[in-house]
Amino acid sequence: MIRLGQTGQAIALMITAIFFFSAMDATAKELARHTGPVPAIWARYAGQATMVLILVAPRLNTIARTQYPWLQLARSIFLMFGTTFFFFGVANIGLAEATAIMDINPVLITLGAAIFLNEKIGLRRALGIAASLVGALIIIRPGSAVFSPYAILPLVAALSYSAYNIATRFVGRNENPWTSLLYTALFGAVIFTVAVPFYWQDPGPVGWMLMGMIAVFGTLSQLCLIKALGLGEASMLAPFAYAGLIFATIWGMLFFDEFPDLWTILGALVIVGAGLYVWHRETFGKAARQK
Repeated sequence: MIRLGQTGQAIALMITAIFFFSAMDATAKELARHTGPVPAIWARYAGQATMVLILVAPRLNTIARTQYPWLQLARSIFLMFGTTFFFFGVANIGLAEATAIMDINPVLITLGAAIFLNEKIGLRRALGIAASLVGALIIIRPGSAVFSPYAILPLVAALSYSAYNIATRFVGRNENPWTSLLYTALFGAVIFTVAVPFYWQDPGPVGWMLMGMIAVFGTLSQLCLIKALGLGEASMLAPFAYAGLIFATIWGMLFFDEFPDLWTILGALVIVGAGLYVWHRETFGKAARQK
């Protein structure tokens, strides 16, 4: 059996994390058919919170200590909004379509870092950001006969998720990743445990099974992501996040009879191309300038 080096392990874990993220999204889309989106979101947070609490129980006193309580709250709110908008989106439009729109978040993170973290942004990065937004508009097609207002939701989710990532940069340097994971899960679990009784529908045996799958997939994806980022640099791993678009397309075709149309494919290619361009500028371009 081939033994992977540290970089190979990081890449394998990153792809595995994206696989579980996409599986969670597909499961949430199916669960929404039985219960609506709110119970699906509750299952995602309550399930993950329960599993994380079990995993960190022996170290809970240490893990629960945070240096940044307000920033932890802010990032948790951003991620909760991102999850909510995305789950409502995939409940009403194609999984691949929603995932492609959501994939503009890497370039939005670059833009947000320039605005809020004073990171420099040049003309080429700005063009990459603009191209990514154009790709999203190609998929959404506002003003056309096929336009759906629900296609806006993954775009808002991408904005929220980008804000979450920027907030995470503030706490990530000095905070235990398990602390961030714990507070992220707990906040969403509390909010949606309060909200879910107003939207509750009996999920039935299949629905409960899907809820359990969401909890498992959500926790495994976070664990794999933490391990991947512990072994490899975030900039090196960033392009592999686009594997989620491939997985989402496969799930959509296999389970929901969804086949992306030409415009969705074109917009996705523009978004991925823009993201890879910005990534290339962030890594190889930066290295070349430092020589």
